[in-house]
Amino acid sequence: MTDILVLGGAHIDRRGRIAGQTAPGASNPGSWKEEAGGGAFNCARSLARLGHRVTMVSPRGGDAEGDAVARAADAAGVIDRPFTFLDRRTPSYTAIMERDGNLVIALADMELYRMFGPRRLAVRQVRDLLDTAEALLTDANLPAETLAAIAEAAREHRIPLAAIGISPAKVVRFGAILPALGWLFMNEAEARALTGEAPEDHRSWPAIMRAAGLGGGAITRGGRELVAWDGTAMAVLAPPPLERIGDVTGAGDGFAAGFLHARLHGGSLGDAVAHGAASARLALASEMATAEALTRELLADALALVPAAEIVL
Repeated sequence: MTDILVLGGAHIDRRGRIAGQTAPGASNPGSWKEEAGGGAFNCARSLARLGHRVTMVSPRGGDAEGDAVARAADAAGVIDRPFTFLDRRTPSYTAIMERDGNLVIALADMELYRMFGPRRLAVRQVRDLLDTAEALLTDANLPAETLAAIAEAAREHRIPLAAIGISPAKVVRFGAILPALGWLFMNEAEARALTGEAPEDHRSWPAIMRAAGLGGGAITRGGRELVAWDGTAMAVLAPPPLERIGDVTGAGDGFAAGFLHARLHGGSLGDAVAHGAASARLALASEMATAEALTRELLADALALVPAAEIVL
């Protein structure tokens, strides 16, 4: 069991799914779903279900949505330590998806995350958590200056730092601290936004990212071949197809959780990529943003369906 401190997004996800063919600019019949979410929180819940001791610190409003996030943390076994602002709204993410689960448009009401400034890291509670943490996870929901302060805290405490890109608009907040990150998990659109590059061959990404200062990371590409790298090697893996996708929301966060789970247990780059793909597969099959029934045993079963990663030195 690893003691993991998570500083990042924990909010409400609202997702509507169109029942038929999407008709832009018109009313579309469909269904609505609401649950707790956030990149860091999704990953935190999966890591807790895999047996890690996970503590989540995030700003929260004093409202019913904030209570729902707290209940979701408790249900997953995450130790919840929010900064609560009684007169503010809990952040939310509202998405509209097509029938097949692909995103049409989304709206992120994340203003409260601005309240998580660098000074919050000096609060006694956070200082104590940093003193005992063995790994640190954050996401791009937080302000750039806070992410820089987190990177400095990780350096001072000699804690490995992992991060989740969240979106093309937000991932650029990591631009100034790439050398401080042990791992950054992104999709290809986020990688393009971060670097300004658009290589024809996705296997060029590790060289581009290393040149930008990022020594380790992974870039997922939907159902296409993904790529990950560290200081010495590159791993590529084509995720096996799923007969049915429950929801694409949270698949990247699931990948990050499986990857980190393997890496924190001493797994190789290839092991970590395979575990990430297996965890993402379980998240994709779920109607929720995370695989709520996730266990180490279930992950092992999913791992048996994932091909071995190709390692390029």
